[in-house]
Amino acid sequence: MDDISRARLHAARQQFSPEVTYLNTATHGLPPLLARQALERYIHDASAGRFQPSDSDDVVASARSAYARLVGVPAERIAVGTHVSQFTGTIAASLPAGSEVLVARNEFTSVVFPFMSREADGLRVREVPLDRLPDEVGPNTSLVAVAAVQSATGAIAPVQDLITACADNGARLMLDTTQSFGWLPVPADRVDLTVCSTYKWALGPRGAAFLTGTSEALAALRPLAPNWFAGTDPWSSLYGGPLRLSDAPRRLDLAPVWPAWYGLLPALELIEEVGVQTIREHDTALANRLRTAMDLEPAGSAIVSLEVSEEAARRAARAGIATSARAGRMRASFHLYNDEDDVDRLVKALT
Repeated sequence: MDDISRARLHAARQQFSPEVTYLNTATHGLPPLLARQALERYIHDASAGRFQPSDSDDVVASARSAYARLVGVPAERIAVGTHVSQFTGTIAASLPAGSEVLVARNEFTSVVFPFMSREADGLRVREVPLDRLPDEVGPNTSLVAVAAVQSATGAIAPVQDLITACADNGARLMLDTTQSFGWLPVPADRVDLTVCSTYKWALGPRGAAFLTGTSEALAALRPLAPNWFAGTDPWSSLYGGPLRLSDAPRRLDLAPVWPAWYGLLPALELIEEVGVQTIREHDTALANRLRTAMDLEPAGSAIVSLEVSEEAARRAARAGIATSARAGRMRASFHLYNDEDDVDRLVKALT
């Protein structure tokens, strides 16, 4: 990491003031000070009767554009929503009966449940080990749906191999980037569809999500919950027929939870200012430091899954260290507000 990147990272860290050793971004990221201030202004204006819903249009549009720059996809090919499962459900509902969907074994349920819920309609869902996904893609596969980074373990999906395997077999690839966006670059411009909730590594409040896709993949999706915000002119689409949805991918938009977007915009701008590659170097260096201290090989992920005793987990909690328990193991996750002292504090509590 060069001096300029290090300085930007240091400046960004001043935006955070956790009262504990926070190693739980994989559950919820810490909103930066600028995001908190934006939320406070929203609450103040709403409480004072000064908020107008149309005031949020520029905020949502700016957040859409910021996300577009960060993932390398035109803003015109991005839809906004509130949660990943809403977009995954839209994708599942657009698949014809008889379609085969490949998913990773023990994948996060917001990725797989929307497809499994359609098995009664003839959808076939097949679970295979993460590292076997590219080899299991075949001519009968319609879609591969997988998280770019696994929530429980931090394992990184073989994205490049999946892109190739899907292209070779005429299948589409859907990536959930909720646990990767903000620290792990993903070639979203070459992935058929991506979905992302932004309250983890994107550092926003819960209640905002994005869908991106290629023009071809987006054109195949029918809105599952068409609404006024997806109208050709949202503020002229509040009442009555006829149906007048946007012709663009924005027809897949879901009405925004306004405060979530007020908080998300400054968080995205902060990530953009620091740079995803800089954040990746920082986050994975800390995670690898923990892995090395616990006699594990470096893995290049910002999430570390550890087998620890119940007593060790209690010691960590008593020491004021916030982690999470997933799949029977301790999950620690590192982001731009963490440092080596945080790692060493956890190691001391566990050993």
